[in-house]
Amino acid sequence: MTISKKGSRTITVGQESYRWVITPSAKGILTLTVQHNEVGGQLLRVNIESDINEFWVEFPHVEKLNNKVVMPAEVALIIPEAINQGWKPREKGALLSFKLSGRKLESLN
Repeated sequence: MTISKKGSRTITVGQESYRWVITPSAKGILTLTVQHNEVGGQLLRVNIESDINEFWVEFPHVEKLNNKVVMPAEVALIIPEAINQGWKPREKGALLSFKLSGRKLESLN
């Protein structure tokens, strides 16, 4: 499976180019999916706690919401950490899943 070019973004980390997309997963969870841009290798999924998709549903009572937005700079930090924890973006393999806890990745596999 590959990430569609439509609706996704590219980012370069080191000398490598990756494609990434953010999607709502469940209430209070966003999912970051990353794949090498040139090689259809192993997919990386990172669950991130955020209520950003509930903002307009809960408006104007939004002061207690976790309105975390995932920025490209954060994706650039997640990619090398995932590689350090076993993600092989240039090789075929089973989906590798993590949960972002603060600035640390916790394996869900």
